Parts: sequence; C-alpha cells; structure tokens
Amino acid sequence: MNALNVAEYTHTLGLQAKTASALMAKAPAAIKNKALKALARLLRENVDALQVDNARDLERARAAGLAEPMVDRLKLSPKVLETCAEGCEQLAAMPDIIGEILGMKQQPSGIRVGQMRVPIGVFGMIYESRPNVTIEAASLSIKSGNACILRGGSEAIDSNKALAKLVQQALAEAGLPQDAVQLVQTTDREAVGQLITMPQFVDVIIPRGGKGLIERISRDAKVPVIKHLDGNCHTYVDDPCDIAMAVKVADNAKTNKYSPCNASEGLLVARGVAAEFLPKIGAVYAAKGVEMRGCTESLAILAAVPGAQLVPATEQDWSEEYLAPIISVKIVAGVDEAIVHINHYSSHHTDAILTTNHVHAQRFLREVDSASVIVNASTRFADGFEYGLGAEIGISTDKFHARGPVGLEGLTSLKYVVLGDGEVRV
Repeated sequence: MNALNVAEYTHTLGLQAKTASALMAKAPAAIKNKALKALARLLRENVDALQVDNARDLERARAAGLAEPMVDRLKLSPKVLETCAEGCEQLAAMPDIIGEILGMKQQPSGIRVGQMRVPIGVFGMIYESRPNVTIEAASLSIKSGNACILRGGSEAIDSNKALAKLVQQALAEAGLPQDAVQLVQTTDREAVGQLITMPQFVDVIIPRGGKGLIERISRDAKVPVIKHLDGNCHTYVDDPCDIAMAVKVADNAKTNKYSPCNASEGLLVARGVAAEFLPKIGAVYAAKGVEMRGCTESLAILAAVPGAQLVPATEQDWSEEYLAPIISVKIVAGVDEAIVHINHYSSHHTDAILTTNHVHAQRFLREVDSASVIVNASTRFADGFEYGLGAEIGISTDKFHARGPVGLEGLTSLKYVVLGDGEVRV
C-alpha cells in the first residue's frame, strides 16, 4: 500500500467509524448485550480455527528471532480465548451506563440541571503484541456505545484479522453496524500516522504498548491521547506497620509478576522499622533472585542476608521502571519523606503505603499525586478487572478525563441536560 492509498484507506475507516458511532450511541442495551454474547459464543466455536491463524503469527515471530517471552504474549491458547469469552459475558451482565442522568438539581429559576453519560464517539487504539487486546477493546467499545478503529502490532496481524472478523460477525448478528469495530488491515506504519491525525473522525487515541510507541503517539497525535508512559510504582513500609503483612505485600507487589506496569519498582522503608523489616524482605527477595539496588543505609542492613544480590543505587534507579527482578530500596525518615520521594520520582501510576497509623494512611491518600493510591494492599491490584470495572482498555496517568484504569466510564463523556417547563431567563 503506497502512502496515498494508506491516506485514502484510513480516511475511509474514519468516515465509516463516524457513521457507525451515531448508530451505536442510540443502540439499546439489550442489542449491545446480544452482540457481546454472540461474540463470546463465536470465540468458543472457533478455537481451533483461531489457533491456525495464530500459529502463522507465532511461526513468523520465531523466524524473526523474537524472544520467547514476547512470543508467549502472542499466543491465543484455548485458555486465553476462554478468558476473552468470559470477559464478553461479564460485560454483557453489567448495567448499561449510557444515558444515565447524574446530579439533577432544581435551580431558583425553575429549571432542573443535570448531566447525562454519553459515548465519546470514535476511539482509535494502537497496541502491540497481545491479540486478546482486540477482543478487550472491541467488547468495551460495544458496551459503551462507541465505534473504534483498532491497529494491532504487525507481529499479530493474522490473529487480529481473524478475531476482528468474529467481532463484525457478532455485530451483524445483533443488527449493529459492522463498521462499529474496524481493524486496520495493513501493517504499514503510516496508517498509525494517519489515524492519530484525523480529529474530524477520531475523538481520542489510546496507545497500549512500549514506551517508544506511546512517546511517538503523544508527540505526533492531533487528537487527545489517554496514556501512561511508565509504571514506576512504589511500596512504602511505614512506622508503625504490621511487619508480617508488610513482608507479604511487598513480596507480592514485586514478585507476583515482573513485567506489568503495576509491579512495584521501588521499596521505601521508614527508618524506625528498617532493622526489623529489611532482613525479612531481603531473605524473600534473595530466595527469588531479586536484585536489590539500595541506598547506603539499606545496604548496610541487607548485607547480613545470605545470598542477597546487592548493588549500590544510583540517582537513576529511583526513577527506573525495571520490568525485571530488580527493585530499588531506600530508607526514609518517615511518611513525609516517603511522600516527597514518590511525588518526585514516581510515574504517578500506583503507589502504596503499608501502615497501622490511620493518620499516615489518610495523608498518603490525599498527598500522593498518583492515579491509584493504595493502603495496606499490593500495587498489583491496579487494573480494571480487579477494580470491578469488568475490563480495562488501558491505564491513564493523565489528570484530565480518565485517570487510572480506563473501563466503561473512561470511554464516556458527560453532557449537561436541562429540563424546563416554559422558563425564560430574566
């Protein structure tokens, strides 16, 4: 596809999405739910066929020398497909929030003023690796009454095409426009450049992938972007705290899984509990092969831990998102220094305090400037499913519109509605 053809192609996608969005916005809840249930059924009926398409992507990825962990992210196993199907059914079972009216209040003039929740319109999503994101994005788009244009990674093109075909089949079964969910069929990178510069068709762009992708989208987009760049999350162990609980949570926050953006990359420990806490968590991390990059004070305590992998921390370590079995460790005076450190170095994604002091907990909640702030639980909970959103389309560290895990509400907007009975302004 040459540059001119790519421009024409994406323009057509945009026009079709805009037209479909008007029909989706007024679709009854029962019809949208019918499409979601149909999609769940089609996913289950086509497990074998989908794995044939997926096998082509896997073969290409291995031939291109893609690392095995990345190849693993491409797999559409029966378990992954069942999870996708269950996600569609869960969304279908959730209440429809489109059209709900909030905060209706009578004014002195006699008019009543409130806000109605409405779809955003058209969103574009650009993502890498995991083909199951195609189903997550499509299902959320259907439930929220939007239209979407999806551009998956070239490494999953055959899988994504097969999944998108099932989505359009489900839409047609329910009597909804097939163009409500469109997949960019070309792997030409220029399609991304076109998609993010069409404000006449696209209302918001959601990038989901590596930092390089998100930086490019944020820099070049001419439409609003919902995004997060880094996941430099912190766990702060306060004085006072329940030491046993703190060890359990700090372990889970780091080692439950190393690659997600909500894994803790920094461990802050109040000086008053450091001598008791650090040897315990140090032994856990040592047993699991986690490298600890510590301040001078923390390394002096951790040095007594058998088998501990210890490295002096540099200034860069306080800002680093490792996505690996590495964690920075710093001793702080208390909650004040912890809050200052987090607000300075964190990526404002998710930060947690482990404490038995209610006042410290409340201060941490109010003063830490992050999209999710947690008391006495693991940072690994910061995702849409765990927050009860049904599913998420991504996580936002922006402050406007959507912040934190972006589920159905994040794909909607509010407009003012005014109800009167012949009132005129004087």
